[in-house]
Amino acid sequence: MAEWLDRALIVSPVFYALCTTEAGYAKILKGMGVPKDEWPPFTSFSAGATTHFFTKDGKTSAVVCVLSPKGITKNQIHALLTHEAVHLWQEILGQLHENKPSNEFEAYSIQMLTQNLVFAYEKQMQANRKAK
Repeated sequence: MAEWLDRALIVSPVFYALCTTEAGYAKILKGMGVPKDEWPPFTSFSAGATTHFFTKDGKTSAVVCVLSPKGITKNQIHALLTHEAVHLWQEILGQLHENKPSNEFEAYSIQMLTQNLVFAYEKQMQANRKAK
């Protein structure tokens, strides 16, 4: 018997989710037990995307929220998600107490985070289109 194994070298200490709707955001925050009066706005003022960080029982979770207004292109969405992936990466580095990652480690990590966010975004948009 043979089996391919997971190639990941580290597991992120930060749990993260992507929300493309305010209803999804509310569901995530309720599930995390965040009191409603402590919920930050879905996105920061005039931002197309925002990453919110929450810490509970010593574990950090990040909720990436992205708006999809009409007229925004797929490339603009991907750029927003890459921007938020960098914020995730910065938090992960802090959690790992890593001050100077190699250039390749950093580039591959941001690429993986971005890829996961883009995949989740496309999946959620497809589900939203089917629901309509």
